[in-house]
Amino acid sequence: MVVIFLGITLTVLDGSMINLALPGIARDLQASAADTILVVNAYQIATLALLLPCAALGDRASYRQVYLGGMAVYAAGALACVLAPSLPLLIAARALQGVGAAGIMAVNPALVRLTYPASMLGRGIALNSVVVATSAVAGPTVAAAVLSVASWHWLFGLNIPLGLALLVLGAQALPHNVARAVAPPRLRTVDVILNILFFGLMFLGMNMLGGSAGASAHSASPLTGVALVAGGLAVGAFYVQRQRSEALPLLPVDLLRIRVFALSMGTSITAFAAQVLTFIALPFLMLDVWHLSALHAGLLLTAWPCGVVIVAPLAGALIGRYHGGLLAGLGLAFLCAGLALLALMDGEPSTLQVAWRLLLCGFGFGLFQSPNNHTIVTSAPLSRAGAASGMLATARIAGQASGAVLVTLVFSLAGTAGGRGPRAAIGAAALLAAIAAAFSVARVRKPAVR
Repeated sequence: MVVIFLGITLTVLDGSMINLALPGIARDLQASAADTILVVNAYQIATLALLLPCAALGDRASYRQVYLGGMAVYAAGALACVLAPSLPLLIAARALQGVGAAGIMAVNPALVRLTYPASMLGRGIALNSVVVATSAVAGPTVAAAVLSVASWHWLFGLNIPLGLALLVLGAQALPHNVARAVAPPRLRTVDVILNILFFGLMFLGMNMLGGSAGASAHSASPLTGVALVAGGLAVGAFYVQRQRSEALPLLPVDLLRIRVFALSMGTSITAFAAQVLTFIALPFLMLDVWHLSALHAGLLLTAWPCGVVIVAPLAGALIGRYHGGLLAGLGLAFLCAGLALLALMDGEPSTLQVAWRLLLCGFGFGLFQSPNNHTIVTSAPLSRAGAASGMLATARIAGQASGAVLVTLVFSLAGTAGGRGPRAAIGAAALLAAIAAAFSVARVRKPAVR
């Protein structure tokens, strides 16, 4: 489990800690700030576009081999990032890292399922959820600590020895598949290409729509974003139609026909969108309206992951005793309440007033995440554990991307003066949490498919 947890920690951290290094990268490589954003986007696009192909490889061959191959590519990409002499080469190296990260993320929950016995699977998924949630919010703090004593190259360089160590340990400790499809069909190249085009076009289009929502005269045209999203939807429609006739589809439409699986995916996407809306909007309130220092704001934000860490073991213990939809729905109700209370605060609240609201949000998110992840993983047949794992990671990243676009749109409509935009964004996050709770409770009507 140490190998599995450390692997997902590296990849999730990498997705959130590079933002802080972008000014230094732009300066050292003599690039514009706008161009350096591609260092982040290249990693995210490569990861999102290849999650499902990597998961399909795991179902057909071995989750262990996909994980180890992903870790090898990830470490090689980190080395290429350290040595990159120019921005285009750094962007290419980051895309290579994203390919490796896709292999690691795609089979992470499947490996957890193979490692834990059924009676303890809830606890294993709860621990995995804590690792993912904590890593996602710890990225900027880790980056700040590294950049305070070293250059941005070390953000990539530290991944090299860690990746190699996990490669060696994983080869010795990771489990082999105990069940997989009999005589599975080969992956079709055209399906992989369609998958990459669909997720790539949608991600780029949504990012451009978010960027064009601002007031800058140099922003990308919204028509470009609309065209990319429209192209992505057209590709997606053709892609889904092809997958419906496949015995073992790359895009797991067979799993999406399972009602509880589809509702759990909707719950996950909506909840992660609410989380990202809050994490982007709240610092504007803290720094510009409440006049907190960056250190004070950073410490306050840790109340959320602390809440997740505290409640996740309890959530894991409750899995199996109570319906996952009910547990997750209760957690999302807590999240909705915490977000609404944050949005309604006036003046300059005290540290305690902010902290307990964020702690409530963390409690709610932790109570939602473990049961929801457990439902997604276990509602699929064991031979399709890789596909379920890939969809779990896809839902998280898709929700985060959607949340980032939504907060930009809210800011552009409401402005940021006086905290109007940030408060409106957090209010929108509360609404999304309520919608996610409705998705979750809807699952209680029927038991999960085992």
